[in-house]
Amino acid sequence: MRLFLRCAATALLVSLAHAQPAEPLSPNTDVEARYTEASDQFVPIGEATVRIRTEGPQDGYPVILLHGFTFSLETWDQWADALSPNFKVIRYDLMGHGLTGPDPQERYSPEERAATIGDVMDALDIEEAVIVGNSLGGLAAWRFAADHPERVKRLVLVSPGAYAMNGVADEPVPVPPALAYYLREVPEVGLRASIGRIYSYPDRISADRLQTLYDMMKRPGNGDAFVKSIEEFVLPDPAAALAKVTSPTLLLWGTEDKVIPVDHAGRLLGHLPNAQLVLYPGIGHVPQEESAKSIRDVKAFLYDLK
Repeated sequence: MRLFLRCAATALLVSLAHAQPAEPLSPNTDVEARYTEASDQFVPIGEATVRIRTEGPQDGYPVILLHGFTFSLETWDQWADALSPNFKVIRYDLMGHGLTGPDPQERYSPEERAATIGDVMDALDIEEAVIVGNSLGGLAAWRFAADHPERVKRLVLVSPGAYAMNGVADEPVPVPPALAYYLREVPEVGLRASIGRIYSYPDRISADRLQTLYDMMKRPGNGDAFVKSIEEFVLPDPAAALAKVTSPTLLLWGTEDKVIPVDHAGRLLGHLPNAQLVLYPGIGHVPQEESAKSIRDVKAFLYDLK
């Protein structure tokens, strides 16, 4: 684990050194006013207040979308637009992210993030749903499906966390200072370097999307929550837990994912009893933003639930 984090910090510093200048970003002084929409609710979950956005017919089958680390619910804009004519689409900012912000109870471990899915469903009076998750959200999604199979009708995992990577072990360790600095301060050059790893075509990211990523990371308190999340993050052997997932599962993965290697997809197929895999050539870690085909595959997977 220490080796992995040191390598990550070193890679960040190298990226900073070689990043090219670009039009500077200006932080927004009122992030809540800029990004809150009429379809948003701020719902108490324990001591935290979670931003939840609900779109689509109220009697539609519920589909819950979970974003990845340092992101926010805006990553799902394209999918929400495509699904909301037929489904009740629910997405929320994870604890310590977006407009949800820091959790006073610091429920940032993978187990606690999985439990929060159930808390959100309970708050919205939802007994069963389709659960969709990308990256960290995908890790929470399959863990919830393993713990509560009766509440997950279908599962969609978009390049999810699952297996140990580069020496990540069972015990959490402190975050290297360089990485902690980036997460807390979000230097613009560092953000631009980071998206070069997350996206396969970073030059295609709109100015508005980049601004959103920047604003959500810069929101007061989120940086400390990011660091705390890593300090609590572990990836123990998932085989036994994955075997408990009974929901039909759709795995989506970009072949050029630089965050979670695509070879993890084959391992998941071997451990998930009822899964199918779709690969996206040339796509990175967030197919929901980069591949138009991804939402077509999801709609085909859910066609009979309308």
